[in-house]
Amino acid sequence: MKNIQLLGLLLVVAGSFLPLVHIPIIGIWNYWKLDHYLAIACWIFAACAVFGIVNNSTKIVRFFGILLIILFAFTLVAVKMQSLQYFSFLPFKSWQETFAGVVKLKWGWAVEFLGGFLMIFAGNNNRK
Repeated sequence: MKNIQLLGLLLVVAGSFLPLVHIPIIGIWNYWKLDHYLAIACWIFAACAVFGIVNNSTKIVRFFGILLIILFAFTLVAVKMQSLQYFSFLPFKSWQETFAGVVKLKWGWAVEFLGGFLMIFAGNNNRK
């Protein structure tokens, strides 16, 4: 199970460099272009999970896996709210929602969440 947790950790770290958001004129952004502080928090949580994997502590790995899932969900909500806020100068709410809809989420989020869930659900099932 340690290998599956390590695979989940590698998916989380690699996912921070994958395309997460596509903005039509600007381009494709990863975690580092979205927000440096959130990317640093992601890597700190991943480093703490490495500590748990090395020490065979599934509680630590699960805790930081849950924190990573919460961080990813927070980032998704923040991206959607920021895209709505970015077009707040438009006079009608329907126009704001339409233009905010051009900001598309990419496939990197699936890798991030898969890595987090692998870290959470791949634990030691010691049966005696």
